Amino acid sequence: MKAFVYDHGKYQVKDMPDPKANAGEVVIALKRAGLNHRDLFIANRLGDGKEALVIGSDGAGIIESVGKNVTNVSVGDEVIINPSLRWRENTVAPPAGFDILGMPDNGTFAEKIVLSAEQVEKKPSYLSWDEAATLGISAMTGYRALFTKGALQAGQTVFIPGAGSGVATYLIAFAKCIGAKVITTSRYKEKQEKAKELGADIVLDSNSNWDKELEKETVDLVIDSVGRATFNKSLALLKKGGLMVVFGSSTEDTVELNLRDFFYAQQQLFGSTMASAEEFHEMLALMEKHRIHPVVDTVFTLDEAENALHYLEQGKQFGKIVLAINDD
Repeated sequence: MKAFVYDHGKYQVKDMPDPKANAGEVVIALKRAGLNHRDLFIANRLGDGKEALVIGSDGAGIIESVGKNVTNVSVGDEVIINPSLRWRENTVAPPAGFDILGMPDNGTFAEKIVLSAEQVEKKPSYLSWDEAATLGISAMTGYRALFTKGALQAGQTVFIPGAGSGVATYLIAFAKCIGAKVITTSRYKEKQEKAKELGADIVLDSNSNWDKELEKETVDLVIDSVGRATFNKSLALLKKGGLMVVFGSSTEDTVELNLRDFFYAQQQLFGSTMASAEEFHEMLALMEKHRIHPVVDTVFTLDEAENALHYLEQGKQFGKIVLAINDD
């Protein structure tokens, strides 16, 4: 099979052995794969000596073969992949043994993948292959941050800095479908307009005076993934007793926190990452109920995977980037 791999210090498209399904496993002929920022960090984590690893965490395709004792899917089923490995029930933190598909295991940027049958779910029929391939890291991360950790309710207001990321587009759609108010930001005019089209109630310029523009708003929840560049500006908007959830740090990892201001305001700060299979099912049910369509920015071919990574790294996309693997 053809695959996009990180091999001894460089990315390349390479022929790899076709995977085989052992007991409890399935082989999926992939139609599409979704990109995530995690894919950009593989080189930093593996260095130059690692043998060929297929990267990629998100994907959708058709069951090609099944191993013994597989009962939840059959050959020919259209499925999506849950990239959150070995985390079944919704717990306060991932259990021991938790990993994310795509490192250290081979991932989705390939014509085929083998994985435990527990990691696949039926593809929602109303979604295209492009859309279905994005229902992994971003959607799961957004759902857990917003509902499990953030406990967002109808009528509340959530502030989401950075409107264009894949997770942010899911956050906006999820929050709006339950009747919450959404405030978000972007430094790009085009992304500001797209966020409004997606349903955001207020969209600010990233470089504007947030305190002044939102002085009449009550922010119940902040979901931040930017890091140092926005952390304290976001926290300053949060109401007394409000809650902030952090799931990423696309700028600097470390921040300064005024502890006195924080504890006097009796605010709450939660970390979050990925989600359990239980939450994955809840997220799919929410999407189907409200017929939520993921936002797909650009589709590249598998041969163009390195260009797709460069495009992701530039951060100009609004929504998700997808690899088209097989259209047969």
